[in-house]
Order: sequence, then structure tokens, then C-alpha cells
Amino acid sequence: MADEQTSLLRIDIISDVMCPWCIVGYKQLEHALGTLGISAGVAWHPFELNPNMPAEGQDLREHMAEKYGSSPEDSEKNRANLIQLGKQLGIEFNYSDISRMWNTFLTHQLLYWAQTKEKQHQLKMELFSAHFTRGLNLGDTNVLVSAATAVGLDKDETLAVLTDGRYAQNIRQEQQFWAQKGIQGVPAMIFNQRHLVTGAQGVENYVSILKQLTTAPESPEDVEV
Repeated sequence: MADEQTSLLRIDIISDVMCPWCIVGYKQLEHALGTLGISAGVAWHPFELNPNMPAEGQDLREHMAEKYGSSPEDSEKNRANLIQLGKQLGIEFNYSDISRMWNTFLTHQLLYWAQTKEKQHQLKMELFSAHFTRGLNLGDTNVLVSAATAVGLDKDETLAVLTDGRYAQNIRQEQQFWAQKGIQGVPAMIFNQRHLVTGAQGVENYVSILKQLTTAPESPEDVEV
């Protein structure tokens, strides 16, 4: 789904490529849009679930235990739930004993640049696939270059963006902007710059939300973007 200036709906999605519920929520939304025959322009915005994650990443089970207090049994149950949910939505979650979390500051810089080339959405989907399906290290510059070139971005320019930090400050400013708007978790979706919906809502709920947004008169602003 490419960004379109003439789309019926504008949808801003604040997310992190480490977040499985971000891709689940987006795919649920995509199914709902398709069900209703609604087109939308999507823009992705940065959120780091783990801004202090070291370059070497962290074992996923260890991370979940430390951050959320998840037991090994909880982790297995959550993985099984995501795998099953993914099958319904066309997402292939491949977890293993070596699955890791990675620092995503570079991915957000790359996505910011990709938007200027009208490739942001394609790159976001490629990064989700690289992480959740192929288990690749999204902290590795070579992996990010491969993801970018896979969606048609120039290899040399991609490498320059990743090494010179030209968009690092832009990302920090965007993160601060969304934090000031009260965004503390992801996915967070803002429809037509006004209506905030958080979490993965499910296809039926998104259908209901979209129907309300496309048929009801505008209400006072919930979120000003």
C-alpha cells in the first residue's frame, strides 16, 4: 500500500520493526481496508521499544523475561499465539532458540530516508519480513543494505545514509514529538490526523472504526499531527 496524496484516508502509524503486534495490527487494518474497498495513504513513524539495546542485541526469551517478567512457558504460549494469528493474516513468524531483539535506531533512519524516495512502506514490510520471517540481524548494516536494495533503493546511497547519520536528529525529533503527544506504546495509528487508535484491534474492530471514520461527521480533534 503506497503513500497516496489523493487517498480517502491518511493513516500515520507509529511503530518499531521489533514489535510483532505492529505488523499484526497493520495486516488486520489492511484486511479491513480491503473488505470495505477503502484506499489509504500510510506513513510510518519511529518508536524504539528498546532504545538502550546494545549493538549485539539480546536473546529474545531473556529480553522478555527481563522486561516483562515472562516465564519460558509464557514466551512459548505467546509465540504459538503469534504464529497462529500470523497464518490468518499472511505473516510468517519463525521463532527459534536463537531469536534476538536488535537495536532499531538505524532502521528508523533508513525508513525516514526511504519516505523521500517513496519506498518507505515497501521497506517497512521488507524489514518486518527480515526480522520475523528470516531472523536476520537488523543491527547489521549489510542486512539493511540488502533490505533497501530489495525494494529498489540505491545501494551506495543506502550505505551513505546508514554511515553518516544524516537523519539521526530527525528521528530523535520525531520520537520526541510523538512522546509529547502521549504515545507510549505501539502500534499507535492516527487516522486523518485526528483519531488515535492504539494496539492491534482485530479485523472486525478495524472495519467498525473505518466505517465510523468514513461515514460520520468530523468530531473534535483527538490528536493534532
